[in-house]
Amino acid sequence: MRGWFRGASSRPAEDPPTHESEDFVRSTRMTAQTCPRQHQRTTMEISSLQPSLYTVKAVFILDNDGNRLLSKYYDTELYPSMKEQQNFEKNVFNKTHKADNEIAFVEGMTIVYKCSIDLFFYVAGSAQENELMLMAVLNCLFESLSQILRKNVERRSLLDNMDGVFLVVDEIIDGGVILESDPQQVIQKVNYRADENPLSEQSVAQHITDKLAMTSNIMQSAKEQIKWSILK
Repeated sequence: MRGWFRGASSRPAEDPPTHESEDFVRSTRMTAQTCPRQHQRTTMEISSLQPSLYTVKAVFILDNDGNRLLSKYYDTELYPSMKEQQNFEKNVFNKTHKADNEIAFVEGMTIVYKCSIDLFFYVAGSAQENELMLMAVLNCLFESLSQILRKNVERRSLLDNMDGVFLVVDEIIDGGVILESDPQQVIQKVNYRADENPLSEQSVAQHITDKLAMTSNIMQSAKEQIKWSILK
């Protein structure tokens, strides 16, 4: 994650082993020998707490009635059907839309959220996920959309610029992996991708119509000038 890990290349020197750490190692070895099942369970619990690149489970935006405007789920096994996803979103909305907090725990998931006028923004991770990581994604998403929508972060403006909203989400997260947490970097990449995209059929037609109208105006102006020159 490029925006998140800047300036984090140095590591402090490790402390020398202590008697406590040596005792812990010996006790762990004894547990592995005498209680293999308990040792395996403890190992699994520790490994489940290890950090993962796949930080984000889902991102969704709801209106002030709890209706979905945008959603992307990165864990296909979490809520595989549309109905399950909508039930989860409705449950999250019911537990958060009147709360003053920024973090909620719903159905074994860590949820961070933010509201703006008639919109609610949600980023979901696992129960063990670092809340600060999720909050960094949420803040980046909100600030990037605020620039895309020219600080008019509300339902109508969001729906009118949905293509840009999807581009923003894709620049921040890819398959649950956080790619970027700097809004300025996101905006630059979104603008670059928008410039690369060819014109759609509708925009081409509009472009031709504008050109024809401009040509017609020029021709009309020329006719008027010729008419007045003859009359003189």
